[in-house]
This record gives sequence, C-alpha cells and structure tokens, in this order.
Amino acid sequence: MVNAIDNLLKKVNGLPGNDVLAIKKAIDFAKEQHKGQLRKTGEPYFVHPIEVAGVVADLEIGYEAIIAAILHDTVEDTDASLNVIKKLFGPIVANLVDGVTKLGSVRISKAWFQLNNINANDSDEHIRYQAQIETLRKMFVAMSKDLRVVIIKIADRYCNLKTLSFLPKDRQIRIARETMDIYSPIAYRLGMGEFQGLLEDMAFKYLEPKEYEWLQKLAIPAIESREKYLKKVGKRLSATLNKNGITANITYRAKHWYSLYKKLLKHDRDINKIYDIVALRIVVPTIEDCYNVLGIIHSLWTPLPGRIKDYIALPKPNGYQSIHTSVFAENGVITEIQIRTPEMHRQAEFGIAAHWYYGERKQSQLMNKEQLAWVKELARWQSRIKNAQDLEQALSLDFFSNRIFAFTPIGDVIDLPQGATAIDFAYAVHTAVGNQCYGAKINGKMSPIATVLNNGDVIEIIKNKKVKPSRDWLKIAKTELAKSWIRKMTSEK
Repeated sequence: MVNAIDNLLKKVNGLPGNDVLAIKKAIDFAKEQHKGQLRKTGEPYFVHPIEVAGVVADLEIGYEAIIAAILHDTVEDTDASLNVIKKLFGPIVANLVDGVTKLGSVRISKAWFQLNNINANDSDEHIRYQAQIETLRKMFVAMSKDLRVVIIKIADRYCNLKTLSFLPKDRQIRIARETMDIYSPIAYRLGMGEFQGLLEDMAFKYLEPKEYEWLQKLAIPAIESREKYLKKVGKRLSATLNKNGITANITYRAKHWYSLYKKLLKHDRDINKIYDIVALRIVVPTIEDCYNVLGIIHSLWTPLPGRIKDYIALPKPNGYQSIHTSVFAENGVITEIQIRTPEMHRQAEFGIAAHWYYGERKQSQLMNKEQLAWVKELARWQSRIKNAQDLEQALSLDFFSNRIFAFTPIGDVIDLPQGATAIDFAYAVHTAVGNQCYGAKINGKMSPIATVLNNGDVIEIIKNKKVKPSRDWLKIAKTELAKSWIRKMTSEK
C-alpha cells in the first residue's frame, strides 16, 4: 500500500502545492474510510482507488479528478456521504464521485448474453441485442455531467480487470462482456486508443480463452522476430533523418492482441498476411516535418500502392491523426510506418484527456470542429474549444440532457425524450403493447398512462385486449412514434 501511495505522490509532484496537499488529504480520508476492507486478492481495498488515481494522474485531467478517483468507492462502500465529500473537497469533486458511483449501476443483463451468441447477423434477436448495447452506451455517458466521470470509470475498469482472475467465473464473463461491449467502444469514441486496446486485450482473455492462447502461441515468435527487424530499419531511418536535419523519436509498437485477432480472422488466420503486427512509429515536432519524413521514407523504400493513409488531412471521427504508409523496406519486407507530432501521439493514446491537458497548460486553440466528434449526437457539443474554460464547459454533456433512459422489467433499456409518458414507453416497446395499453406500474406502483417518466424508471405496461387507442392519447404522447400510431388507429389524418 505504501508503494502505491508513493507512486501516486511521485506522479503529482509537479502540481501546485495546494493541489498536492488536497490530494494527500484525500488519501488520508479514503485510507481511514476503507480501513479493514480487503479485496478478493487479499490486499487492502484501499490499494485499488490509489491505483485508479495513478492512472488518472497519468492522464493529467486535473487534480480534482485525481481526488475523485481516490474517493470513487467511498460513498458506495463506506459510511462517507456526498455531503461530507463536498464539505471537505468541494462541489466539483463531489459531483465527480457521485457520477462515478452512479455509473457503477450500469450493467449488461445476463439475459442478453444468449442474444449475443446468435450467429445470424440479421436475426431479430441479435439486432435487438446490438440496439440494447448501443442504448446502454448512451445511458452510460448520459449519466455523467462531466466527461471526466467517464474517464475515471474507464480507469477504474482497467484496474479491476487486472485482478479479474480472483473472481468467480460467472463474474469474470459478465465483467469481460461489459468491458468489450460498453467500456471499449466508449474509450474508442473518446479517442482513447491505448485504453481501448488494453481493455479489449484483458476482456478477450476471459471471453475467448482458447482463441487467446492460440493467438499468443502464433504471434509471440512473430512479434519478437519483427521487433529485431524493425531495430535495423529504425537505425537506418534515424541516420537518414538526422542528415536531413529532422529530429525524430523512432519507436515501434506491437498490435494489441484483440485487434490482431480480428485482423487474422479476415486473413484466413495467416499471420504472414498481417503487415502491421509490429509497426514503426515516428514522432516529429511539426506537421510540416510529418510530410517531409513521408517523402524521405519513400525515397529510401518503395511504397506499397494503396497503403498510404493521410489521417492528418482527414482525421478519423474520434480525432485520431497520423500518416500511415507501408513500404518494401529492408530485404523487401513490407513494413508499416506511422508518422505524427507529439500532440497527435497524445491524442491517439488518451483522446479527450489529451485535449484537457493541452487546453489547460497551453491555453491555445488545438482542436478544430471535427476533432472531438464521437457520434452524431455530439456534433452540437464539440464545436469550438479554445482554452481550459471552454473545455470545462464542453465536458458538460448537455447533448444528452434532453433524453431519459427507462427500463422494462427484464432490464431492456428504452431511450426516450425528456417529458415522455408511459404511453410513449409502451409504443417504444412494441406497437401492440401501445395499442393495448391500459395502465402502467412505474417502479412497482400503479400509475396513469399520462405519467411523465424519469431517468432510470422501471416500467411494466398493463395490457388489455379490449382497450383501443383514444384521440385523447395525442394530448399526452410526446414521441412521434406514439403519435403516428395513435392517429392511425383512431383514423385521424
């Protein structure tokens, strides 16, 4: 435990003195609150939040986020209250802790697992599963008012996966499936590529243990051989760049296990067809340097036609930027090379967290209109970010503020607009359910069909075959789906 605390304090040593004092205060508070609690590993529970805080510290998203990571389990697992945390550490920390606590309730229903195992992609059940997962992802993000909540929760899941082997098998599968279906896609959409890869790799090990073992036996020798080869390529390239007056940091990185596995499935499981099992990465100071390096590489080795991808000119939707090229390098071996600036590299690793860092420290416009695009719902949110103040405002997830997420009794999530009523919920479940809607049980209590729903409500629709839609329902329906069916069934044009 002492080592974990020391490691965290080393990471925050460069922060302002008052921030460090606040972090130390949080450590002492959480240590006392978790006193006597043990993890399944046998170690003190307190080690876990300190490790999560260490990951958050690496992301440099503000000292409040580090404190929230230290305290993230106190409200749920100890006698500490949000009011106490607010009094001791301020409203920002309290809101972050509250958000992380609420996200802890997001779960994939075990009943959905069988739907995911259906092989036919056009199966209605499989489509329903995918729709539920996508809605659950939206709910996951919508439940937080600050994107740092999501980032802390991703860090929390990453640390929990490290000790997954100590849990019963059914919990291993559930947590791994949640990771693959919820956490990993969210990490991707936030541009946190490194975390996406790590989460997928650890979940893959539990979801497909035999395939994971096969992959390691196949890939490890190939990766080791490729790394030796790339050292030679990198040495020659480094000398050439130096002659041209370009300062570059040249490294190489092996493809993440799950990403490699998916690619192998597309290439008949033939690892010789995978050119980027280990790729050379070049980080240079400026965008101009990126294009100069590309020209130098192509003067050294012949490029592979159709394999040049300029993600600087055309970034990926999640903000990723780099130039990718594949060349016939030493001895004619096809080699992938990635070229980027330090800012692009941090973006590729940490996504939205990278923008927090640069916005806060450099106070300059480092993002354009598209760089933070996540899904279409985010278009309004990420318009222009110029500095730390703008970023804090952007981190407020207003784009979901007009949505609610309600549940069926079996755990299916229904996405509705704010102000939606039980009749809207009924039609969202199924047309026949809406047409025969007689009443509703909301959180176990009988309620009128005109009842306005709240986020997180569990609704059971009471049906009656003798019931028919009434034109009066149009006055209480909010969604166009419900209104269109009511009009149709009442013959109203």
